[in-house]
Amino acid sequence: MFEYAVIRVVPRVEREEFLNVGVILYCKKERFLQARFVCDERRLGIFEDKLDLGEIHAYLTAIEKICMGGKDGGPIARLDAASRFRWLTATRSTVVQTSKTHPGLCADAADMLERLFVHLVL
Repeated sequence: MFEYAVIRVVPRVEREEFLNVGVILYCKKERFLQARFVCDERRLGIFEDKLDLGEIHAYLTAIEKICMGGKDGGPIARLDAASRFRWLTATRSTVVQTSKTHPGLCADAADMLERLFVHLVL
């Protein structure tokens, strides 16, 4: 059993348009919490040409660090994996957001993360 959420960039929150840029996957059984993302400047520029891509990349990197845990991810990264996943997928009104969480079944969490990333982002 696993849960995942899609990471989205919402350039203009008031318009509710978004671009899927990544996936976060949590699997308690495998003790797995990872994110995979891509920051495609050309695709993001279609929505908004004045985006601060450096800031967006910093947000996405912070998500990745929180998933990995450890000191360089800040205080949230020191929580247990389930708490980190819940914090990352909490509803927000910012430029970088996540979808609602979705459940599923898999035999290999890393493989499922890659499959979801290819299917939902690329």
